[in-house]
Amino acid sequence: MSDEILSTVVTTTTIPKHHHLTPEDIKKGCVEISGGDEGNTRICRINEELHQGISDMELYENSVTFYGSARFNEGDPYYDKARALSSRISKELGFTIITGGGPGIMEAGNRGAFEAGGKSVGLSITLPMEQADNLYTTDIIPFNYFFTRKLTLRFSSNVFVYFPGGFGTLDEFFEVITLIQTKKLAPLPVILYGADFWEPVKELMQKHLLEKFHTIDAIDLELFTITDNEDEILDIIKSSKSRKGNYGE
Repeated sequence: MSDEILSTVVTTTTIPKHHHLTPEDIKKGCVEISGGDEGNTRICRINEELHQGISDMELYENSVTFYGSARFNEGDPYYDKARALSSRISKELGFTIITGGGPGIMEAGNRGAFEAGGKSVGLSITLPMEQADNLYTTDIIPFNYFFTRKLTLRFSSNVFVYFPGGFGTLDEFFEVITLIQTKKLAPLPVILYGADFWEPVKELMQKHLLEKFHTIDAIDLELFTITDNEDEILDIIKSSKSRKGNYGE
């Protein structure tokens, strides 16, 4: 289907074949192929976003995905720490850094890798506020649907690093540990950077989910590591396994 979409789009626009298709390109091709049927067009668009995103992620054998707030600007301690950490991961370990491609922690993660001369991938999305592509990517893939972008962000990474954030960051964190807990995703390192932010989250899980309501098991609190120690984080990443051919789900 993707070759058909690409062929349809290329015949009606000037987009080079080696560039990523935009959501509008995909929509245009899907409308053409489906004859304008709304349901089939939507299914086609979802399929094409996943196909394009996953195909691209397979090019990066060892990678780390950074998550965190879009609202931290340069000069904020967490922005600066994310930038420094991603620089070390790129320079010392040679890993690709993957983010949501926007501002804040996403920009800091991409920037550190970009400035270190490494591979810096952004998975961008258009939102009413906060999201604008940052300038520090060596590859950027545009998305329309949140859930296709989220799946692609975690598709092939060896390690997930979460900085403080809002609803989106918490959503992405709990989704990943749920997938690991339910064995839909192989056990992977989940690192929470920013103890002052994440320790209260863990305390909530400990006191309410585990001790009061018994909705999780004690072992579930071992699915993640809270640490602000860069050397420890690099050791965890260094010991991680490539997910090439082992994507789960």
